[in-house]
Amino acid sequence: MANKVAESTSIDSVLHEDRKFECPESFSQQAHIPSLAEYDRIYRESVEEPEKFWGRIAGELHWFKKWDKVLEWNCPWAKWFVGGQINLSYNCLDRHVGTARKNKAAIIWESEPGEVRTLTYQQLHREVQKFANVLKSLGVQKGDRVAIYMGMTPELPVAMLACARIGATHTVVFGGFSSNALVDRIHDSQATTVITQDGSYRRGAEVKLFPAVEEALKSCPSVKNVVIYQRTGSAINTQPGRDHWWHDLMAKASDECPAEPLDAEHPLYILYTSGTTGKPKGLVHTTGGYAVGTYLTTKWVFDLKEEDTYWCTADIGWVTGHSYIVYGPLQNGAAVLMYEGAPNFPEPDRFWDIIDRHKVSILYTAPTAIRTFIKWGDQWPNKHKLDSLRLLGTVGEPINPEAWIWYHETIGHSRCPIVDTWWQTETGNMMLTPIPGAIATKPGSATKPFPGVVAEVVDIEGKPVPAGSGGFLIIRQPWPGMARTIYGDPERYKQQYWSQIPGTYFTGDGARKDKDGYFWVMGRVDDVINVSGHRLSTMEVESALVAHEAVAEAAVVGRPDDVKGQAISAFVTLEQGRKPTNELKEELRKWVAKEIGSLAKPDDIRFTDTLPKTRSGKIMRRLLRELATSGEVKGDTTTLEDFSVLAKLKDSDES
Repeated sequence: MANKVAESTSIDSVLHEDRKFECPESFSQQAHIPSLAEYDRIYRESVEEPEKFWGRIAGELHWFKKWDKVLEWNCPWAKWFVGGQINLSYNCLDRHVGTARKNKAAIIWESEPGEVRTLTYQQLHREVQKFANVLKSLGVQKGDRVAIYMGMTPELPVAMLACARIGATHTVVFGGFSSNALVDRIHDSQATTVITQDGSYRRGAEVKLFPAVEEALKSCPSVKNVVIYQRTGSAINTQPGRDHWWHDLMAKASDECPAEPLDAEHPLYILYTSGTTGKPKGLVHTTGGYAVGTYLTTKWVFDLKEEDTYWCTADIGWVTGHSYIVYGPLQNGAAVLMYEGAPNFPEPDRFWDIIDRHKVSILYTAPTAIRTFIKWGDQWPNKHKLDSLRLLGTVGEPINPEAWIWYHETIGHSRCPIVDTWWQTETGNMMLTPIPGAIATKPGSATKPFPGVVAEVVDIEGKPVPAGSGGFLIIRQPWPGMARTIYGDPERYKQQYWSQIPGTYFTGDGARKDKDGYFWVMGRVDDVINVSGHRLSTMEVESALVAHEAVAEAAVVGRPDDVKGQAISAFVTLEQGRKPTNELKEELRKWVAKEIGSLAKPDDIRFTDTLPKTRSGKIMRRLLRELATSGEVKGDTTTLEDFSVLAKLKDSDES
């Protein structure tokens, strides 16, 4: 059973942001959706006649057999494009190779050491067909699960698209996870095959991948075969009969493998959410609805054009990489940039250097990365022109207004619209987002729902809260890209997502809606602090701290307090050249009180060089909460990027 979200009915919102940025006229004139009036018309149709709307969009893709019915809905169970047959690998590749796109770059890959490889749509099509035959030669069949544990090389999307081609369900395990995380995910999915590589590169060092697989497979009897892509050439211990080199198998494989017609509800992938304790939670996404959702959001939210070079900086191991590096962009025939390594290797301007050299026009990255760039200093982006950029995007968590403004001015040179997107692993595709060309933006707001998405901010009874008040973000109607279940545990899916406020999808996020109907996501409901009966969003306190000139990044958590219920603990990293002092602590406490009210004033502030983050860049507030409460960290740390951070934080706590 899921815990009830809160005993209180709403969340107090104390952050106010009034700046508004209209889209440049020159952008709007060329945009897919050129005006607010056009967005309003499309949105109205999409929620009043969703089956007509989604049916029309689905018609832009290739179907082996057209659906009998757009939606079959029996809450919480959805079936989209019932009776239809489709293949996502076909829609990403075959649909383009019969056109002028066959010689267009599909993937432009840059390694951390600096080599560049380009695969055209025709070349990618050939590689995927060959690897699909490799999988078949190992006995992989439609419906089998295949675990993929790789770095950011083109062979990762090749493996995913090959699985999709033959109807094998892939589960990509992020290459930064430990062997323990791999064991959990292989066990839960009962994967029969693992695809990996010897190693990858990050910050100039080799990240060894195969040894983690070797360790994991000591307790994974379901796995019969391992395919190893040779990336670094370091020596590994292979097991004859079980382990196979990618290049050996590919040399023998035919380059023709027709795409399998699959039922629209055929499971495309299982993706496990990170950072939880206990049994991993494998969200199942199916083929037809997910194809339609990722296709349309990529096209409209990024205003994608034939000549764009598009770069999403996420790792494919996360849902952002699945939806907006692989499936969404390739269905649209985009030129997709992939980068293997770290943003500060060999220098902190690697991203800006990549953008200039490859003439990147669309950049999609995380607020955490943006705050890190701010901390490194403006001298790094200022060394580069960045004049190829025409659109910027953010994903992963709410972006604080000051970071938004820096991104707008320093990276976008005040001319690029910013799409601040809210969505989840569970939703499969973007749900709240500006449509560039149509919707004016406000720093820190995800603005309006994407067409077909019926979002509301409500109290615990499910009643809408007044404009400006904080509440729980819910979705009222089904949408094509939604996860269908938790693998092997449908009851948990029902309880966790559809039982908090019956009949609606409970996102687990707090939000408010302003007088213009713009949504402001306030972070996870778990990240709400109850101070003297007031429920405050940690994101709002963090935004206030980061707005101070001395602060680069902040994470705020609650800890038990006998008087107030919960006290506010802030972990703060400072801008380069700023020294941590008791005077600065007091100044920051007063600053927060002035910015958003004395109620939100942190009870204690701890300065730290860095914050504990996942490799996708999300701050692990749960670990900070444990540290602030008990001085110890006992929860799951498998997704943590740098384990030394916890030791340093603990030392600073004890000093």
